[in-house]
Amino acid sequence: MAAESKLATHQHLLLSGKQVRERILGEVRDEVTREQAAGRKLGKIVSVSIGRREEIAIYIRGQARAAADVGLPFDELFWPELLSQDDCKKRILAMNDDPDVLGIILQRPVPNGINVRSLQSAIHPLKDIEGMSPASIGNIVYNDLALAPCTAAASVELLKETGLKLNGLEVVMIGHSEIVGKPAAFLLMAQGATVTICHHLTRSVAMHSRRADAVIVAVGIPRFLTPDMVKPGAAVIDIGINHVSGPNGATIVGDVDTDGVREVASWVTPVPGGVGPVTVALLMRNAITAHAMQVAAGWREA
Repeated sequence: MAAESKLATHQHLLLSGKQVRERILGEVRDEVTREQAAGRKLGKIVSVSIGRREEIAIYIRGQARAAADVGLPFDELFWPELLSQDDCKKRILAMNDDPDVLGIILQRPVPNGINVRSLQSAIHPLKDIEGMSPASIGNIVYNDLALAPCTAAASVELLKETGLKLNGLEVVMIGHSEIVGKPAAFLLMAQGATVTICHHLTRSVAMHSRRADAVIVAVGIPRFLTPDMVKPGAAVIDIGINHVSGPNGATIVGDVDTDGVREVASWVTPVPGGVGPVTVALLMRNAITAHAMQVAAGWREA
């Protein structure tokens, strides 16, 4: 059914990321197979954790599973908690020069005293498969979307999945972080959307969100977006991941009141199971894109 007719009839769909994830991973797997069949060596993805943090273990496992799924080697490095900023940077620079390293993932959070932005800047843009370095994020301003930040790109990918045409679409981005909100807005603008960005100083977020064809939320506040803030028939992309305590223990909820909003919106992404799976798949797509860019730059054999 056409996107316009869905909007007209207000079909209320949970927009799962699983199908999108599988499609993207399938495409990457095919690319990896072609490169291997041509005799080209694919480097490894390296995950770097400074200290061992239980809260990021689940993310690393998900990345490792996706890499295995597409056929890319994946190494997990755990650097000492007390490693200095300079030593961390030296290790990253050494990986930049290592032809066996395809891409670098810097896991967050990092210990106090470590400047994560400085370390992200140390990762060479052609090995920044997360798309998190200032250079990579800056490229988006010039419509260079090859290695975009994965979470921001995942929100756009899911919005495309609705069938809505981004060209001319009215989108409200709630949240303006450097790694999600701002890059997502630039990605949307690069594809023709009209974007309004709301943040903690916006006087009336609801005034903006109620007129939007699509709303993307990344504020870190559980169930922030309520049904009265959404235009009937809109698409809602929930990037939030919040751990909320309840009588039956801790649960994970998004920044959207999913049950309430899905009675108004035509599409709502669930949490978990929406943006997250697509983010990991796009990390793999960035990795194979980085490989092609490294070949073009003469870093790898053509």
